[in-house]
Amino acid sequence: MTRITAEPLTREAFAPFGDVIETEGVDSFLINDGMCRRFHDLARVEATGENPRALVNIFRGQPYPLPLTLKMAERHPLGSQAFMPLSPRPFLVVVCPDEGGKPGVPQAFVTQPGQGVNYRRNIWHAVLTPIGEEQDFLVVDRGGDGNNLEEFIFPEPYEICVPDMP
Repeated sequence: MTRITAEPLTREAFAPFGDVIETEGVDSFLINDGMCRRFHDLARVEATGENPRALVNIFRGQPYPLPLTLKMAERHPLGSQAFMPLSPRPFLVVVCPDEGGKPGVPQAFVTQPGQGVNYRRNIWHAVLTPIGEEQDFLVVDRGGDGNNLEEFIFPEPYEICVPDMP
């Protein structure tokens, strides 16, 4: 089994796969008579196909045993999928480049508190993977007609390691 060690999530490292959602270093401005700061346009929501619409959901994810045995990757051909944690806990993000319609070698990241991700349309990724305890996420993805899920089972699983958490 090939071992992959997760690295800290950064905008630069994640750019080929989508957007890092965070307030650090982004444009913002005051609204509501100066009582609220708006961090504007943090991720590009994509929705294509027949009758597309954006969905806003809450997912409650259970942690997997670590190191993670990655057996499967999925992608969404008709829309992006954003995950923003509703607590200051890290989670594991695993993405794969596309290689001829199949996922290539995975890359793994660990988020910092306050970071979320937006997977672009057609990006291979692992399932939602909280670290250590159950965690709620605000999820924005695509609804509408058509099949927006493709799954791929790896011929041999990968072992995804997470460095010791503080």
